[in-house]
Amino acid sequence: MTSHYTAAFLSTLTALPIDEAPILHTAIDQARSASEPWLFNHVMRTWLFATHIAVARGVRYDAEVLAVGSILHDLGLTDQFAGENRFEVDGANAARNLIGRAAPEMATSRQQLVWDCIALHSTGSIAKHKEVEVALVNAGVALDYGGSGLDSIESETLNTILAAFPRLEMKQRFCGCLSKLAADKPATTYGTWVADFGLRFVADYSPPSSVDTLFAAPFPE
Repeated sequence: MTSHYTAAFLSTLTALPIDEAPILHTAIDQARSASEPWLFNHVMRTWLFATHIAVARGVRYDAEVLAVGSILHDLGLTDQFAGENRFEVDGANAARNLIGRAAPEMATSRQQLVWDCIALHSTGSIAKHKEVEVALVNAGVALDYGGSGLDSIESETLNTILAAFPRLEMKQRFCGCLSKLAADKPATTYGTWVADFGLRFVADYSPPSSVDTLFAAPFPE
């Protein structure tokens, strides 16, 4: 089984009336069609985890922005939306374009917030200082990726989410995906967390040194 869910199931877990938010159906359909099953399940778990982290923290948030930002956060890792930028930026741009077509009535500020959620989802040192939705997407990603904040999710809820959206060997598949990214688009990974995969798994991966850049600057001292 790759995943098993209904709109009613998602509404129960998120307290968000899915059928009253067409952009969520669009986001889910786009993520599912563009992503391999393991990646689709990851972004869906990210959303559900982020929602429950918000409850645990007792914070108010824009539920629709959080949902769309979570569900679309890895579009840049898919063949359909991979471009010339960091994958986070490719994904953010793709999501903004999708919203512009499917939900042009969404306020520009909210569209920008979705962009920020996606562009910063892997940069916790910045995301945690941004709007609550940006911080929550990052927290949901961090929980599903490495288990950070797992104690904020009740065991029964965790098991329900994992049963609906199994991990499908995510550790190995993510490792392969990110190693390929470092091999195919190395310049977009230099100075990012993906560089760790390049350094460990990609032959001749050689990110430039910021120290060398400083001392090679063409200025007399």
